[in-house]
Amino acid sequence: MPLFKKILVPLDGSDHSLRALETAVEVAKKFESNITLVHVYSLSIPPLMMPESTTMGPPGIPVGAPAEISRLVDAEREAGNRILADGKERAAAKGLDVECLLKEGSTVQEIAKTANEGGFDLIVMGARGISRIREILVGSVSDGVTKHASCPVLVVK
Repeated sequence: MPLFKKILVPLDGSDHSLRALETAVEVAKKFESNITLVHVYSLSIPPLMMPESTTMGPPGIPVGAPAEISRLVDAEREAGNRILADGKERAAAKGLDVECLLKEGSTVQEIAKTANEGGFDLIVMGARGISRIREILVGSVSDGVTKHASCPVLVVK
């Protein structure tokens, strides 16, 4: 039985996440593992991006201007699907077929939950993602995942 039968690779489109994918592909080849790519998007819309007609309801859920909110959510999903398709194409170029998951929610929580519930043996992820400002304010995603995942986490720089 392979040491790392199931590998989860979170992707956000950053250079670090793409390097993590390259590393995961090499590990998967060595251990004959399966890879699943995951992208997590958030429905939280910064107040500066909300249309003036949007108001906040309890607890901070945007209400009003539903067409605009729907458009922003669709754009997030499309971007996530493009990131996953690019990752799948990169893995295919190296001879691996991968599964893809698109999740909505808190990035750290969704990655850890996916790994824990999916029985993954390893998470391979980038050290830094796209949002450096958010990382400074709330801590890095890789740090959060290492604290909450029940399997080993390989962080690639």
